[in-house]
Amino acid sequence: MKKNWFLMFTLITALLLAACSSDDSSSQSSNESSGGSKEVESLTYASLTDAVGLSPIMTNDSASSNVIEHVYETLFERDAKTMEIKPLLAESYENPDELTWVIKLKQGIKFHDGTDFNAEAVKYTFDKLRDPATAAPRASLLEPVDTITVIDDYTVEIKTKYPYGPFLAALSHSNAAIVSPTADQKQDLMKEPVGTGPFKFVSWTPGDQVVLEANPEYRDGPPAVKKFILKVVPEVSTAISMLQAGEVQFIDKLPTEQLSRIEGMKNVNVEKVNGTGEYYLTFNFSRPENQEPEFRKAVASAIDRDAFISKLNGLGVRSDSVIGPQVFGYQDTADNAGTPYDLETAKELVKKNGYDKRPITLLTANRGNFVLMAEVVQAQLAEAGFDVQIETMEWAAFLDTARAGNYDLTFLSWSNVTADGSELLYPNFHSDNVGSSNRAQYSNPEFDKLVEASRTTTNQEERLTILDQANRLMLQDDAVVVMYHDVVTAALSSNLQGLILDPTGKWDISAVTAK
Repeated sequence: MKKNWFLMFTLITALLLAACSSDDSSSQSSNESSGGSKEVESLTYASLTDAVGLSPIMTNDSASSNVIEHVYETLFERDAKTMEIKPLLAESYENPDELTWVIKLKQGIKFHDGTDFNAEAVKYTFDKLRDPATAAPRASLLEPVDTITVIDDYTVEIKTKYPYGPFLAALSHSNAAIVSPTADQKQDLMKEPVGTGPFKFVSWTPGDQVVLEANPEYRDGPPAVKKFILKVVPEVSTAISMLQAGEVQFIDKLPTEQLSRIEGMKNVNVEKVNGTGEYYLTFNFSRPENQEPEFRKAVASAIDRDAFISKLNGLGVRSDSVIGPQVFGYQDTADNAGTPYDLETAKELVKKNGYDKRPITLLTANRGNFVLMAEVVQAQLAEAGFDVQIETMEWAAFLDTARAGNYDLTFLSWSNVTADGSELLYPNFHSDNVGSSNRAQYSNPEFDKLVEASRTTTNQEERLTILDQANRLMLQDDAVVVMYHDVVTAALSSNLQGLILDPTGKWDISAVTAK
């Protein structure tokens, strides 16, 4: 009897162990991708704004780019760690002369609609992007291009009108991503995108969410994240609460005032990298009074940037340099090249020139750190004797008002997705762009020549020298007062890993896996 009981016990134990082993094996298999990475059935990102559209050619906003950069790919990309440009859809390139770029393309890549990625697709995309009839928001990326010629199925030759140093940086911009010509002629890519990227489009419910799914045919293997949802959550406090509750797994652009709360969450990891973005105070140079050098020096001398940055909880980098530390063209010797904080000098200039009798309107947007900057700077300028009133507007109205030049002083920002100094200085401060992207209305012939020289040479060492000269000229001119350079932030559920956070503010979840 005892022997039978022992035999039965042994048999039951063996069966239980086998069952447990079988369950473990099944769980492991269902939770691992073909590459051995642990799969994530669904990942939800809380987006404060909805996408404008889903075509790289027809959009130029961050919410749209967050979708586009996972569905589409560019010929080149900037490495998030080294900040160097490297091929993505391109295999290699060469410059037979300073006006010619011969780009070899990777072979065997398919668009999500099953059609081939090839030189014809590159030509089609770039021709449409630069066609004035298209009215593409970032057609300027390819403004230097003269001709595009298909040499063979996987070779394209691009000739520029003049030597163009930042060309590879321009081709790494998400708005230069390659679209499927077949899909573009068949459907509206603003609503149904078709690219070559690691994720495929599933659906878009405007005002609610965009849903993507892993591309099973992706050349590097499908992402571990099977479904990626970009959920519209307009209130940042709501997004943070949803993150804490596990309803969303990822948010970015963490607000300074909420940082300690987020860092205190046990189910979340906070990631930070120094960024290419910057925030600065500038003058409306179309107004004669703002063209007085002593007025600008008085304003610059009155602003204590260190005091402001201390309020950012580590989410700001202090440097006078207009070209930031993560941007091509930066030299660390420019960190302290601006007008230093000197309250007594500011007071003397204000009293000497009667600036206290001139009312000043300080225009600001009603979002992020813009309001905080305005409040701090208003108080600092008042201490120097200036009479400053803040005018606050919602984002779209603010941009229109600044572009029209209806302000005295204002705060502006630039994310600098290309991470290239020429692509910071040219759109924002070159006189060509007064009335459009040059909202400061800044016009300085000497500066213009330097910026043009930085764009029209392919010698990168020469470009560094020229950009530094242009940078210092702006600082000597007190054209801007740099408040801070950005720190890019994100919060990801602690059971996930592998988020790629880029200094440009972009991010990539295609390498995210479960821990």
